[in-house]
Amino acid sequence: FPLGRRASCDIYWHGVSFHDTDHIVSGQVNKFPGMMEMLRKINLSRAVRTMQELFPEEYNFYPRSWILPEEYQQFSAQIRALKESDTLSSDHHTFIVKPDGGSQGDGIYLIRDPSELRLGAGPGAQAKQVVVQEYVRRPLLIDRLKFDIRLYVLVKSLEPLQIYIAKEGLTRFCTEPYQEPNQKNLSHVFMHLTNYSLNVQSGAFVHSDSQSTGSKRTFSSVLYRLASRGVDIKKVWSDVISLVIKTVIALAPELRVHYQADIPPGKPGPTCFQILGFDILLTKNLKPVLLEVNSNPSMRIEHEQEVAPGVFEYVPSPVDEEVKVCVIRDTLRLMDPGQSKQGGREEAPAEDGLPSLSLKQVYPKYSRQFRYLCLVDRIAALFLRFLGIKGNMRLGPTAFRTFIRCCKLSNANLPMASVDILYIDIARRWAASAPDAREAGMGLQAFVEAFFHLAGRRCKAPLLRDQVSALLEVCEAHLEGQAGALTACSEDRRSLSCGRAAAPPRGSSSSRTPAAASSTSSSSSNPRPCSPASTRRAASHDQRLQRSRPTGGRRTHVEN
Repeated sequence: FPLGRRASCDIYWHGVSFHDTDHIVSGQVNKFPGMMEMLRKINLSRAVRTMQELFPEEYNFYPRSWILPEEYQQFSAQIRALKESDTLSSDHHTFIVKPDGGSQGDGIYLIRDPSELRLGAGPGAQAKQVVVQEYVRRPLLIDRLKFDIRLYVLVKSLEPLQIYIAKEGLTRFCTEPYQEPNQKNLSHVFMHLTNYSLNVQSGAFVHSDSQSTGSKRTFSSVLYRLASRGVDIKKVWSDVISLVIKTVIALAPELRVHYQADIPPGKPGPTCFQILGFDILLTKNLKPVLLEVNSNPSMRIEHEQEVAPGVFEYVPSPVDEEVKVCVIRDTLRLMDPGQSKQGGREEAPAEDGLPSLSLKQVYPKYSRQFRYLCLVDRIAALFLRFLGIKGNMRLGPTAFRTFIRCCKLSNANLPMASVDILYIDIARRWAASAPDAREAGMGLQAFVEAFFHLAGRRCKAPLLRDQVSALLEVCEAHLEGQAGALTACSEDRRSLSCGRAAAPPRGSSSSRTPAAASSTSSSSSNPRPCSPASTRRAASHDQRLQRSRPTGGRRTHVEN
């Protein structure tokens, strides 16, 4: 539409991000605001590490990671501790380095020592930001080759959270037989890295018309092969579904902040959905490990083939077509606005000649099993409540003080002066870790760190998650009480105004009714609750304050 589209669409299909097209006020967009930023390597690591602090056993599917150069000292200390340990040889420890904004395997390499890091930049430039992770040394092998799984996941909505998983996926194989990493083979990318874009350049890559052979196969063909060995593939699927749900739960709080900034409540705007690509590795003992999540997974169903020397053409890829066509077709079926109007069932069998849905709903279907993990989501709700100004994504010092005051967290052990110091300390450290941030103040991840700190000071439970849960109950109870008081005050004001309307003229002995008198005395004797208006004024004051004030990080079984 070179001159613009006059009529609105039901569905907008953007290529890269939510902001590919601006000024959309209705319909549905296939990207969430902030999803591309949240799935960069560093932000994904931070989100999962926050959940690991609360639920270490539930989130042990993500390898231990460090964000460099910010955490270089911690990483170096860990390497030294491993080398000094007598329990394991330091030769058994290998680490994989991933550039923050990298894709398709670009810039990934393996190391054994911090001295092998390549973080250098040009003179005066900042060091490259990377994530360093423990390398999974013992992956599951098929035909002596390492492989990973690409699963397509549809996030149908954030509020309420709805997640679907494609029943079929891809397995991408390396093209060189696997050996455990050693100093001689660290640079063998065709042995250690499963990325299709890398291995397709290998002379050993096999394009196959079969779904169970070649360098790219269907996930079901791998599961059938494992089942023939006696593997409980239902448990494998259950563990994979659990990993997906937990990962989306970790991402959802920050995504809600982005969503409200771009589409504030009450403002016309589209709803959003998005197809994500989960890359998962199975270890030798069949434990799924999350490698990364792609916000814009490739949906190509053909590959380039040399038909004559120097002559290439695109030919169909049966494996890609089998998986990806179903994902896109059934995503459009689920998002069809006519379906909701007709009250169609999402798990319904084939209709009008179409096959049954290839996407399986896993959330909220299994929400009861995962509801206890949503602590950070509740913290995000507090954060959003005190942001105040529409479109803002950072909490200023006055708004932070308002949060402390409304939740009655200040006392003799935590005076407001200490609250100010806590805010400045955390906000400055996070500002240093994100020097290109557009706004000053405390983002959600910094607010979560501050909340963890407050929970540790106030609650003496041994586990962090119990401390956080207790503090959340305190905050939510105070805010709920204040909301009730605000409603009562509004009703009193309405009664007062009605009383004044029916009151006798001035000078009369009954110039004030008892009800109005009692309402006036009660409203003057009680402190005013924190209202949204006062929060907005506080946030507005924060923005002025930040201009004159200079501004770090913290780290189930499912039925198939």
